[in-house]
Amino acid sequence: MLTDLTPQPADKILALMQMFREDTRDEKIDLGVGVYKNAKGVTPVMRAVKAAEQRLVEEQMTKAYTSLAGDPAFSAAMRGLILGDADDASRIAAIATPGGTGAIRQGLELMRYADENATIWVSTPTWPNHPSIIKYLGVPTKPYRYFDNATRGVDFGGIMADLKAVKRGDLVLLHGCCHNPTGANLTPEQWGQVADLLSETGAVPFIDIAYQGFGDGLQEDAFGPRLLMQRMPEMILAASCSKNFGVYRERTGLLMAVAPNEKAKAEAQATLNFLNRQNYSFPPDHGARVVQMILDDPTLRADWETELEDVRTGMLALREQLAAELRQRTNSDQFDFIAKHRGMFSRLGISEEKVIQLREEHGIYMIGDSRMNIAGLNAETVPKLAEAIVAVGVD
Repeated sequence: MLTDLTPQPADKILALMQMFREDTRDEKIDLGVGVYKNAKGVTPVMRAVKAAEQRLVEEQMTKAYTSLAGDPAFSAAMRGLILGDADDASRIAAIATPGGTGAIRQGLELMRYADENATIWVSTPTWPNHPSIIKYLGVPTKPYRYFDNATRGVDFGGIMADLKAVKRGDLVLLHGCCHNPTGANLTPEQWGQVADLLSETGAVPFIDIAYQGFGDGLQEDAFGPRLLMQRMPEMILAASCSKNFGVYRERTGLLMAVAPNEKAKAEAQATLNFLNRQNYSFPPDHGARVVQMILDDPTLRADWETELEDVRTGMLALREQLAAELRQRTNSDQFDFIAKHRGMFSRLGISEEKVIQLREEHGIYMIGDSRMNIAGLNAETVPKLAEAIVAVGVD
């Protein structure tokens, strides 16, 4: 049996990581891996996380299972964080999941269980795991335009034109904030127009929010999900705690299914519990418990929000520095979009040949589509990146 397995294509990001490790140059720069790093190149454990874990070790009396849906206190805390005043427990079914990826997978399983003929519409481009999981599950999919390579901004006309073709019951995958891989976000006004269109067509938004707090702030980054929660009768929302709490290896996520009424919510909750049972039974709890403790404790939450704000403003400063360095070297504003983008990523819009040239000639590693992780930079490496981009030339 095992000798008959079909070889799977190598993961491009993992392959890039291996290439970076094998590179012996001292001046190499890793902008490929989608993990936050501080100025020292370390992914730190946040202060509030350490404090909550210490308290958990002292207070926790059992490692018994919680429930198929996970701890309700975690779900309630995350609902409040993401949805704020728009939170409505009477309409929201929720399950804890192994990371945001687990939430996406279970959301797609729910979609397939409800209607195996429904189509999910996915932005071009999007996070590579989205189409990979969708294809693996055999879910019908269609693309919609999102990024304008000429302006390095949102192609909003393309979005609206393509999504006019969605059908009732189709799902539309939207990034809640800090679009991966482009860094280009919808404005509040554009979110409103998307909500109008989805309401008219009867399509269901499927929001992936993995970077709340990394863009314009905790409240600002949740504008889209909160608006759609108020405007739409149904919605699926997959949330990750990996980035904004820094608990990557704890695999902490939540899937929410917003129903039009309490009866439908109860049916959705039973289905989500069933899907968890078929997949991994009980979700991991350590990271979820830590996140819940931070969100429910005023002192821990205040410290977490302070550190998260430092992370956010640090990335904005790197964006502004890089845009300024490139403006000075090119004597043009063609890279000013970098300062306007938000979150960990920006897509430079250069060709794959230029990306390879950056790697081979300058030791700068980024994904082939020119997605780069801003958090992989620091104040000293920004000028080196700017020099290298100018050296290889722009398209």
